[in-house]
Amino acid sequence: MPGSGPPPGSAFDQHHPPDAALISDCVHCGFCLPTCPTYVLWGEEMDSPRGRIDIMKGGLRGDAFDANSVRHLDQCLGCMACVTACPSGVQYDKLIEATRAQLERRVKRPRGERLVRRMVYSLFPYPRRLKVVRGPLRAYQATRLNRLLARTGLLGKLPESLQAMEALAPKLGRVEKLPERTPAAGTKRKTVGLLTGCVQGTFFPDVNAATVRVLAAEGCEVVVPPRQSCCGALSAHAGREPEALAFAKRVIETFEAADVDAVVVNAAGCGSNLKDFAHQLRDEPGWAERAKALSAKARDVSELIDELGPVASYQPLTVTVAYQDACHLGHAQGVRAQPRRLLRTIPGIELRELTEPEICCGSAGTYNLLHPEPARELGERKANAVLATGAQLMVTANPGCWMQVATTLARMGKRLPVAHTVQVLDAAIRGVPVEDVLAAALDGPGTVVSSKSTVERKKKKDK
Repeated sequence: MPGSGPPPGSAFDQHHPPDAALISDCVHCGFCLPTCPTYVLWGEEMDSPRGRIDIMKGGLRGDAFDANSVRHLDQCLGCMACVTACPSGVQYDKLIEATRAQLERRVKRPRGERLVRRMVYSLFPYPRRLKVVRGPLRAYQATRLNRLLARTGLLGKLPESLQAMEALAPKLGRVEKLPERTPAAGTKRKTVGLLTGCVQGTFFPDVNAATVRVLAAEGCEVVVPPRQSCCGALSAHAGREPEALAFAKRVIETFEAADVDAVVVNAAGCGSNLKDFAHQLRDEPGWAERAKALSAKARDVSELIDELGPVASYQPLTVTVAYQDACHLGHAQGVRAQPRRLLRTIPGIELRELTEPEICCGSAGTYNLLHPEPARELGERKANAVLATGAQLMVTANPGCWMQVATTLARMGKRLPVAHTVQVLDAAIRGVPVEDVLAAALDGPGTVVSSKSTVERKKKKDK
């Protein structure tokens, strides 16, 4: 990127405004329109990538950000489907991230919106705070207080963002403490570090445990640095730049000290963010080269195993699988074929593809908390696409997608087992019977807490 400041009279400040050269790459061809979730929902030009680019162009000319323009920019999920679809190579991801950082500095949002954002971004990027929440949340689930609140109608009186947060909270199980170092099974092929993640580590610890076992079985010595911080993905995607950079620097320091060949990630949004560190820290003194080195080492777990070539012995799992592409794995990282190849190495697995695979499920980091209504519509669209495959199991590579689709299916009264790619690989390596795999993916840790309460709430709302 040229890195020049905005022209005189621009609505943007001098710090990393959306670049005019990148904006001019958009020729308004319209190839992005059928892949953009918000345009598909509403058919509104300003809720399409090229419409939002027009708002950015207006900002460079000096157009002030009014409530309408901010709303259109906020309603973007940041799914990057338009980046995949664009024949002109428009770097919309860089443009929307730069614009959101400007909005965060220059626009004062309504009080209620500010409070919700403060709550979300003061909790989810902090693993220790999330761990504190685990105890009360597990008690809330165990006492079935959620069903009582649903029956009394009190849940329906909460703000929509809090309702969404309550519904999305997965069933919590026991947290398995991961060893700081796990030796490779057989000949060591690589030493890797595992990013445990915030939501992944707190609400889906079984995925991290499965990741360690699979990597070890594939000949990797696995290092899990203690006291890890957030990678900054949620903050970066929301335009909270200073916060995102601070998190990124801590991750770089953590894995430099670990001295590993690769940094493995099992959450698509986090993986995408690590690979973007070089751009985020491009003009930070003393950090640019370190960020570039870390980005070069970042790998999704399926990407790394596919690169190495699987050597573990996989036992049969006779099951039909609907594989759902997480946006930040498929669009942002270009990792699509690798997880499919790995799943197909398991004897008995039949993969089934979804219609509209490019359309986001509506999770998009914190989008389903900040914009619950469009997220709900997109969730139902994705859930129906999963059901149409007739598969017995949905597999994905991101905790947000897992929670969003599983919760939506429960709300529709059509629950379906959902699992992470690495959990299926782990089950096949350990020879877990397919019945147990499906049971754990339907009612085990990480699954929907109660289908009954969510279905009841949907029926009341429909009336």
